[in-house]
Amino acid sequence: MSVQNFIPTIWEARLLAKFHERAIVNMITVPPTKIEGEKIVFNKVSDVDVKDYEGAVTFGDLEVSKVELPMDQKKYFAFKVDDVDQVQAAGELIDPHIEEAAYKLQEAADAFVLGKAMAAASAVSGATTVYDAIVACNTKLNKNKVPKAERFAVVNAEALEDLHLDARFTAEYQILENGIIEGAKVNGVQLIFSEELNGGAEAVCVLHKSAVGYGQQLKETEALRLESAFADGVRGLEVYGAAVLRAEAIAKYVKA
Repeated sequence: MSVQNFIPTIWEARLLAKFHERAIVNMITVPPTKIEGEKIVFNKVSDVDVKDYEGAVTFGDLEVSKVELPMDQKKYFAFKVDDVDQVQAAGELIDPHIEEAAYKLQEAADAFVLGKAMAAASAVSGATTVYDAIVACNTKLNKNKVPKAERFAVVNAEALEDLHLDARFTAEYQILENGIIEGAKVNGVQLIFSEELNGGAEAVCVLHKSAVGYGQQLKETEALRLESAFADGVRGLEVYGAAVLRAEAIAKYVKA
């Protein structure tokens, strides 16, 4: 065989397709305005003043500020195959390994982004159930005039169990592969499941899509002949970064 025949675009496309199919970060975050090298750039709109009209009009200055942050999170995968050419031709070994790599990348990215959101979120107090906590978080966002569309309530397994036992919550729901809990909303907010929230300990994070910015790139995927084994190696590098853009659009509940 020859690693010169390795086709990275085949492997990259399969990896990204699997990753986006399962990750929740792309649903609950806003993508960057652009990516510059290993920086992601977000544009923020300035306030517009509304004034009383008294016969004259004055014009205020508008400023579009940029938020730049590095994609400083770097994760890689690497595994051995006996024959890259044979694997690509037969397609027998790509799916399980790429699927596994995608799961691992998803878990790392989801945990990183949710950690950013939870660290910046304001906490609600006094709630005795997850259902009440989601309503309280939603109220907090309402008071901050956060748009009602594109709000999400991320829950983990323990929080979902609490909801399931609440008579106000529907028992007829389905957790889709992308994490959406179909057929169940609380206080009009779409529920999303992720066990990466709060390390699995019972918690809720309610946020608007614009609250957190996130960008990622699969930088490199390549094959090489391994010197220490009669096999070929396949490896890939992903870089990503995230930042809280609107802390007022995030609220959380963490069980004491």
